[in-house]
Amino acid sequence: MSGARETEAIRERYARRPDAAQDPRYQMLNPAVWQSVHERQRALLRLLARESTQALSTLTLLEVGCGSGGNLLELLRFGFDPGNLSGIELLEDRYAQARHALPAALRLVLGDACEALVAPASLDIVMQSTVFSSLLDDAFQQRLADAMWGWVKPGGAVLWYDFTLNNPRNPDVRGVPLARVRALFPNGRVGAQRITLAPPVARAVTRIHPGLYPWVNSVPALRTHCLAWVVKPQ
Repeated sequence: MSGARETEAIRERYARRPDAAQDPRYQMLNPAVWQSVHERQRALLRLLARESTQALSTLTLLEVGCGSGGNLLELLRFGFDPGNLSGIELLEDRYAQARHALPAALRLVLGDACEALVAPASLDIVMQSTVFSSLLDDAFQQRLADAMWGWVKPGGAVLWYDFTLNNPRNPDVRGVPLARVRALFPNGRVGAQRITLAPPVARAVTRIHPGLYPWVNSVPALRTHCLAWVVKPQ
């Protein structure tokens, strides 16, 4: 599939998705949601504390597929400087939401990340969160991965968060297993961990009691997402 055709297919897939702002399954007041978010935040902070030798305020980071800006807002709270953060978003409505929510010092770009004008080897971190699972064309996945890799400085890293298993109820996404991450970045040194209790399981157990989430999530086989740090050699 050509890049233009896959880009249009991505727009169509996202148009079919439920509005997360209106669907209680995805709202922060849902115990399954806020516990998975807090779990991911803790894992990410541990990763940054372990891997970063610089203050977060000095690191440059670009998020591919930044959506409405939620992850970038988190990074600001973590201590990143808005002038060192940037995001690229394909969908106009999500870009507008991100621009409304984020400070003006934070640079946002509307368009296809594969076509973005980003200086080679200019960023400490390039981040993607549940973007590649929405790309169903292998060649397009590789093209985007190559672009991201090219933007990372030697010694920098790709920060990856995505689910690893197929969703039989949703043909618009597919899991990206760790082996695929390694194939997309063959020259990277990959460190990874499984996190995030499977959302249907999380919703079921937190309906019984929110306190069951960490207990059930202690079973690694029930975690569906991969948090990876892919380092570019010096």
